Amino acid sequence: MVTMVTGTVSSYGVSVQVLSYWPLEKQITAIGATWLDQQLVSGMAPESQSGFSNEVRKALRQRLAFLVDEGFAERVESRVVIKGNLLATLRDRELQAIAKKITEETHLNYQPIRDGQRVSGIYRRSIVLASGRFAMLQEGAEFSLVPWRL
Repeated sequence: MVTMVTGTVSSYGVSVQVLSYWPLEKQITAIGATWLDQQLVSGMAPESQSGFSNEVRKALRQRLAFLVDEGFAERVESRVVIKGNLLATLRDRELQAIAKKITEETHLNYQPIRDGQRVSGIYRRSIVLASGRFAMLQEGAEFSLVPWRL
């Protein structure tokens, strides 16, 4: 697995932040909210024209084309306009797809959670999605997918 990270070196050591657990090429057609989507929504395009920045620019163009094809964005004259709450919509779409798969495998019922909701249960496994890392928690005959926080 390729993990995209950024780091900072200081007198205290190295600080590493995970940007994405997925490589750029896999993010282009992912059904979840990717790091590329976060860059598109925030308007943070890389300034450099070489190296990794060039790869990111290319991947952003391809991701935009994918979002247009899937109906999450539309071309208006020479611009691409992203529709609605893109990140939440893509994350929910991805969670519904993986929840369906887990339900088929385990025969447990999926119990979606709301942002800020407290949950409890037995930790069953970690799931790495385009939208990030999630913990599968089981409570009785139900399970929830909870964003992983460090």
